[in-house]
Amino acid sequence: MTVNLLHFDLEGLTAFCDQLGEKRFRATQLFRWIHQKGATEFDQMTDLAKSLRNKLPLSAYIEGLKAVSRQDSSDGSIKWLFDVGAGDVIETVYIPELDRATLCISSQAGCAVGCRFCSTGHQGFSRNLTTAEIVGQLWFVEHTLRRELQRDERIISNVVMMGMGEPLQNYSQLLPALRVMLNDHAYGLSRRRVTVSTSGVVPMMDRLAQDCPVALAVSLHAPSDLLRDDLVPLNKKYPIDELLQTCTRYQLAAPRDFITFEYCMLEGVNDTLEHARQLIVLIQKHALNGLTCKFNLIPFNPFPASGLKRSGMVAVTAFSKELLDAGVVTTIRKTRGGDIDAACGQLAGDVQDRTGAKQRMASQRQGMLGGIKVVVAEGMSI
Repeated sequence: MTVNLLHFDLEGLTAFCDQLGEKRFRATQLFRWIHQKGATEFDQMTDLAKSLRNKLPLSAYIEGLKAVSRQDSSDGSIKWLFDVGAGDVIETVYIPELDRATLCISSQAGCAVGCRFCSTGHQGFSRNLTTAEIVGQLWFVEHTLRRELQRDERIISNVVMMGMGEPLQNYSQLLPALRVMLNDHAYGLSRRRVTVSTSGVVPMMDRLAQDCPVALAVSLHAPSDLLRDDLVPLNKKYPIDELLQTCTRYQLAAPRDFITFEYCMLEGVNDTLEHARQLIVLIQKHALNGLTCKFNLIPFNPFPASGLKRSGMVAVTAFSKELLDAGVVTTIRKTRGGDIDAACGQLAGDVQDRTGAKQRMASQRQGMLGGIKVVVAEGMSI
């Protein structure tokens, strides 16, 4: 049985090479060829021993995702639709800026969390993506754009796990993928340039803090348990105080980093000045224990099943001012990629494949979509 080498972080690839009777440095060479050079054929790897190049095809291969479609926005954003088999498709969004280029990556086909404002949650959950499928999104886009732009240096400077799915409910596959992104022999991203977004899976947040403390974005969306229970059902299991205590612990493992709280602005639901004041009290309470945070206010893009409306800009601006006046760092997300349905909440629907059979189309979790402005870490935004 052969294995896709995109599935391995360097430690896993080293163990694989050990099974072949090869030394560690061979795994490092392989790792560089795969991720830094985008090689797909072992014969391309000219500094590997010929005996190893002959041996590898018997037990391994390198295969990225199959792109079903690509759409280019007038603002430079690009959206790819990838076929991951069994009727499931996912989307990946590339967002270029003057000083950075960010890739928004999916971790699941569908989502089981079921947030009210999330189109993916209304579609339901299909399956977890493998490490190879998570890494494969970065691998595909990085090397596709290098070829198109005729550049040898790295294209993607930031990765946000803000696409389809709840990353921390696919932890076993997420962790090796993060380690690939951070490894200097692969993509060499700093941990502050890799962001994991979560709706608040408390035990796995604690594990991530110990295993791989990258930047963290938490979907808060409400100042009270009563409201958050309705908007984010996971809150019934991990209520707000427990969630914020976990965020504070996370910062012990990632000193000097802010936690980014995502807050989707819903008209008449969570967008009043009273809601803002409740948030301020909540944050000030946990700040006494060391929590430092930023708020990212997200314009909601309605979809029929939600029964929710977008807050007006007057309400959003007033809400932002209330937080800022209290000393809470706050930004308002700027939507991009609207002309290719790559803006927040626009990626749900059905798409026809070439045979005419319907496939479930991937969507980014509402409020977690690439193609828009998000404060990630250390004052950087995408």
